[in-house]
Amino acid sequence: MPAPAPVRFPRIALVGRHGSPDASEPLAHLARLLRGRGHDVAVELETAQWSPLPGCAVVDPAEAHARVDLVIVLGGDGTMLSIARRLAPTGVPLIGVNLGRLGFLTDIPLARMEPSVFEILDGSYVEERRSLIAARIERAGTGGHVEHALGLNDVVVNRGALGSLIEYAIDIDDRFVFAMRADGVIVATPTGSTAYALSAGGPILAPEVPAFALVPVAPHALTHRPIAVPDTARIAITVQHGRDASVHCDGQAHFELGEGDRVVLNLAPYHARFLHPAGYDYFAMLRQKLHWSETPERLRQT
Repeated sequence: MPAPAPVRFPRIALVGRHGSPDASEPLAHLARLLRGRGHDVAVELETAQWSPLPGCAVVDPAEAHARVDLVIVLGGDGTMLSIARRLAPTGVPLIGVNLGRLGFLTDIPLARMEPSVFEILDGSYVEERRSLIAARIERAGTGGHVEHALGLNDVVVNRGALGSLIEYAIDIDDRFVFAMRADGVIVATPTGSTAYALSAGGPILAPEVPAFALVPVAPHALTHRPIAVPDTARIAITVQHGRDASVHCDGQAHFELGEGDRVVLNLAPYHARFLHPAGYDYFAMLRQKLHWSETPERLRQT
């Protein structure tokens, strides 16, 4: 009798949208199904605090590279962004099941979770590697104090609660590009080009395009327009004037900025890995999520 085929992705960790009661039952259901297929199932540390899964070990994302082969996320794109940034340096791939709204990264509908996940686990999938931005915040007048963060979607420098415009200067590869008064500026990866940058008038960049989009937010001049630059470029944003500026990475990591502070952006040395069901097509996803080809009449009926 031939030996059974080895289980693909034998060790799987589950991540749920934190604080969401909607994720508890799907998480427990998926854990039972995976264990029934012979997988060793763990639950991510923060998820376990509000949705414990009996019989499942608890894993810290910092240890994921040594303890799991795959992570399945049940939540929205915000949940996926948070875990993907932490896992990108480890190379552990991710699958996203959508419990949110648009779901550009968590692309599997909950109703299709079981067949889609099993199809991937059986080896029929499309893999995408998405670039990240490495942000370095250099503080003026602090003797070289530096802070670091990552952005899978974008890095945004903007004004704060006081409401006044900020003035910043942008250099690319140590060459001055422009200075601007505005609400802020978005530097987006191709992944983030369908997020905040899109609502601010930026271009959509296909995932394979090796570029970053620089998108001004409400510039105090009509001549400033979004531009795309190679992702090999070194982008420096210096706050020249602004009492209440800040920088945000994926809307989740936040740092206050003072006048003279500088945010230096480079392509991160690793990628986030996403697995999609066979037949996944980026442009088909855009058509569905952004309602391309829909008439106003049909949109009103949905």
